[in-house]
Amino acid sequence: MSNFWEKLPKPFFALAPLEDVTDAAFRRLIARHGKPHVMFTEFTSADGLMLADVEGQKKLRRKLICSEDERPIVAQLFTAVPEYMEKGARLVAELGFDGIDINMGCPVDEVVRQECGAALIKNPALARELIRAAKTSGLPVSVKTRTGYTKDELEAWLPELLAEEPVAIAIHARTRKEMSAVPARWDRVKRAVEIRDEMKSPTLIVGNGDVRDIADARVKARESGADGVMLGRAIYGNPWLFAERADVPTREERIAALIEHLELYEELLGNVSNFALMKKHFKAYISGWDGAKELRVRLMETEAPDDARKILASASS
Repeated sequence: MSNFWEKLPKPFFALAPLEDVTDAAFRRLIARHGKPHVMFTEFTSADGLMLADVEGQKKLRRKLICSEDERPIVAQLFTAVPEYMEKGARLVAELGFDGIDINMGCPVDEVVRQECGAALIKNPALARELIRAAKTSGLPVSVKTRTGYTKDELEAWLPELLAEEPVAIAIHARTRKEMSAVPARWDRVKRAVEIRDEMKSPTLIVGNGDVRDIADARVKARESGADGVMLGRAIYGNPWLFAERADVPTREERIAALIEHLELYEELLGNVSNFALMKKHFKAYISGWDGAKELRVRLMETEAPDDARKILASASS
């Protein structure tokens, strides 16, 4: 199976996996307005893909729908069970994804309690076993992680991952304990590149954390030596992020993009997702002009995508 990672420009720019944000609807919108070099799905439970009932499977599979426009598209899974990782990875391959990413960085208590996400930093042997299990799918395997659990453990943790030769490692430049409470430490991304080079590893290093826009990403890539940069929170309300627009999107463009987002949400996720998740986007789109707050309040009171679309249509006319 082809490895798209080898063909990416340097530096490349990736859309980070953001739970309940970079879902199928938002990814498709982003692909239309400013496609990154590589996209990631929200993280999906490999355990759930193997064990959930019919209704649960239906919801989980919706996380793993993608369009040709999103390629290359990588599915991110999490689990602490190598058997489920192996089966989940094979499912991802059957669904036509271009790669698989293993979440070894999520700091959320519910995930960590399952010995998944950032908890794997404390269990390098299991982390390595999960990479090997994912590789059985034939897809290129990448990892997203952090610099450490309660303290910076990059010097010990990164070589464990590099030993399994994943195609890429994205490093969120904070520990699990730090969450997002401190500025991302991009000097540690630079150190990750040095460790990779010292080990003569072919693995690509991707930096992540506090990246404002593509111009900022270019600076961070140059200063750290990272092969690529992953952008997450900067995508909120800004599907044009990767298009590197010189101008600021107008009020009319923002409203039109939100209407388009609502249509995609209804088409792809309306029957399996809670509309409250879509409302998380309203403030990001509807801000920066007189009357934006009042419009936003009205939108937050809606109970269905169609209601919100009607309000937006009248606001843009």
